[in-house]
This record gives sequence, C-alpha cells and structure tokens, in this order.
Amino acid sequence: MGVFVAKRLGQAVVVAWGALTLVFIIVRVVPGDPAKLILGPDASADQLKHVRTDFGLDHPLWRQYVDHLAGVLHGDLGDSWRLGGSALGDTLERFPATLTLSLVALVLTIVIGFPLGMLCARRPGKVLDLLVSTGSLVGQAVPSFWLGIVLVLLFARELGWLPATADGSFAGVLLPGFTLALPFIGWLARLVRNGALEEGAKDYVRTARAKGVPEGLVQYVHVGRNIAVPVVTVLGLLMGNFIANAVIIEVVFSWPGIGSLMVDAITNRDYAVVEAAVLTMTLAYIVLNLLVDVVYFALDPRLTPENA
Repeated sequence: MGVFVAKRLGQAVVVAWGALTLVFIIVRVVPGDPAKLILGPDASADQLKHVRTDFGLDHPLWRQYVDHLAGVLHGDLGDSWRLGGSALGDTLERFPATLTLSLVALVLTIVIGFPLGMLCARRPGKVLDLLVSTGSLVGQAVPSFWLGIVLVLLFARELGWLPATADGSFAGVLLPGFTLALPFIGWLARLVRNGALEEGAKDYVRTARAKGVPEGLVQYVHVGRNIAVPVVTVLGLLMGNFIANAVIIEVVFSWPGIGSLMVDAITNRDYAVVEAAVLTMTLAYIVLNLLVDVVYFALDPRLTPENA
C-alpha cells in the first residue's frame, strides 16, 4: 500500500504541475493589458510601467513562468492586486464554503439516489424505473445555471420556502446544494439499480430468499453491502465533480466560495487568484481520488494495489 500511495502522490505532482502550467499560459495569452485594468484607462505610461514591474509583467513569458514555479515551490502563489492579500490565503479562506456546499450536495445525492435506485431494482421496467431513467437523462442534459434560476423562481420567489441567496443559515445552503446534486441523483439511482439487479441474480441472494429472509433485508443488507464498493468509488469522484461544478452554482446563488472568487478573478485578470483557485480545486480532486482508492481496498479485502 505504501508503494501504491507513493506512486499516486508522484502522479499528483505531475497533474498539479500540468494544471498550473495550463492556467498560467491561458490567463496570459488572453488579449488585454492587466496593468490598464488595474489602473484604469487614464493611467500614465509611467504608472503602467510601475505596475508591470511590480507584478513581473515586464519580463518575458518564460521568465514569468520560472519565477512563478519558484514561488509555488515555496508556497507563494503571489498577491491579489484586487483583494490586496495573499492569493492562496484568500482562496483557502473561501474553500470551506465550497466544501460545505459540495458535502450538502453529496448527502442529498446519497439520501435520495440510493433508496431510489433500490426501489427501481425491485420493480424494473415499471413506472418509477422509467421515470428515474428519463429524469437521469434530462438532469444530465439541463444546464446547471438554468436549473438554478428555475429553482430560485419556484422555491424562493413563488413559494417563499427557501432563501434565494446565501444568508448564513442552513436553509440558505439547501437550494444551491439541491441544484448541484439534482443532475447526479438520477445518475446514482441508475448505478445502484443496475448493480442491485446484477447482484440479485447471484446464488447468495437466491439462497437468502429461499431461507425466508424478508425482501427488504435481502435488498438493503445483502445486496446493498455488495454494491457498496462501486458506489463508494463513484461517490468520491462525484465529490470532486461537485467541487468543480460549484463554480456556476456559486455565481447563481451568490455563494461565497472558491467558484465565485475565481469568476471575479477571471473577470478582473487577477492572475494569482485564478491560479490559486485552480490549484486548490486540483489538489482537492487528487486527494479525493486517493481516499477513494484507499477506501476501495478497505471495503474489499480480496483486492490489493497489485491486482486491482
């Protein structure tokens, strides 16, 4: 296991470096002068030159890249010209809000999707199964920003059940969390349903039924435990997707997380914050994948890092 974790950490370094390099290139090849954006259109040539020198924008691109990597290795991603502080510090300050939103979405996906999938497995081809199958496809196709706006109009404006924006309360996280989770609830239900049908045809399930074990115990104890491994694997990946997909949801619901911070930074050409946000999301995704692998081996003792 130690060799496996070390190998994954080595891959993580490569992935993080690739993400940093890609973002560094993209934000700097976009047309426009960040110095003019910082000072405004009426700034003098001397003022623009001073800002470019302060932020290292007067150096060739390769020199900026080398200096940037050197700073990253020392834990310094630069300062935000817009917020006036450390870009990494500002990003990490927003990360708990994004993590909270993602966790709420994950819980909603599990609480709704897993039982729904088990019910569909008990009655395959029936009305509920067809509705979940259709809803899963529609949920994956609908844009998340449009879905968020529709839910705000329905539950916040028309019904008045939930706040439309983040207000610091538990109710304030339910609407954006549900918006983030909704496209994946049907997807998880389909995964659970297919896994339950496959397990239901095996000998141990037929034996349990022949012994008179209640159907509920057969489905939720015997079958549920055996489909836990692929489900847990998918849930870890879903958590990473939630963190990444939260960017648009945070903007729609004015949620104070990394996503809304990154959108503002992109709009204002705040290079350091964009790179810090992307690096934070990348590392979060890598850590989640590593945890999923460890849990995967823990749930199924027949597997080892060598034969998986």
